[in-house]
Amino acid sequence: MKRKPVVLVPACHRRVEEHVSHTVGKKYTDAVRLAGCLPLLFTTIEGTDELSDLLDLADGVLLTGSPSNVHPSHFGEPVHDTSLPLDPDRDAATLALIPQAIARGIPVMAICRGFQEVNVALGGSLFQAVHEVDGQLDHRGADEGPLEVVYGLAHSVDLEPGGLLAGLLKREKIEVNSVHGQGVKRLAPGLRVEARAPDGLIESFSLENGAAPSPGFLLGVQWHPEWQAHRNPVSTQLFEAFGRACSNFRDRHRGPDGSR
Repeated sequence: MKRKPVVLVPACHRRVEEHVSHTVGKKYTDAVRLAGCLPLLFTTIEGTDELSDLLDLADGVLLTGSPSNVHPSHFGEPVHDTSLPLDPDRDAATLALIPQAIARGIPVMAICRGFQEVNVALGGSLFQAVHEVDGQLDHRGADEGPLEVVYGLAHSVDLEPGGLLAGLLKREKIEVNSVHGQGVKRLAPGLRVEARAPDGLIESFSLENGAAPSPGFLLGVQWHPEWQAHRNPVSTQLFEAFGRACSNFRDRHRGPDGSR
């Protein structure tokens, strides 16, 4: 009997009644299950041995969105808006894990903050306030209202011809939601653009061929495909593709039953 691929999902760190707690949105673990995989949450990572042990369990990594931002010190800038939340413990875990996962060829899907984490972990930088940059749209979306409004379709994105995303979806353009204030400023070496918003902002990237010793599936998206993914054909296709990559990794490295 085949064992489901195990997908690592990072937890955020938040204070609940004076206690530091770990949180993950259910929509992300639901999306992992939609992909046919088993979510395994992780928190802080204590040292290289623990990181290695964690990756030894993984057939995939899903990097989630979050209210918090990557600390700009990781790309050489001071904090632009001190009122916005940060999560240095998550930064420490994910920024260490991402290059190691890529080096092992473990499939990675990265959403919103996770998309930004991948870019920073590989040497890129971010706009801390896209809406303040000349020529850029305000990508923050609705501040309040029903979730159906907050996560409603906001704008189109153009898919790069010949790219991973265009190949998966068999389309030139899709409509996406938009709930982010930051975005890619300088794309990290080894990443290739997969889609852009109408203002030119990078909305998706993948790993260039030859960017890792054993390059695996990597897809980063700035929007939130996990929101009601089972009702959105594009989102379903993306998570199914991620699930296939995780299953293939499992079969190559452990066998379908996970025994080797």
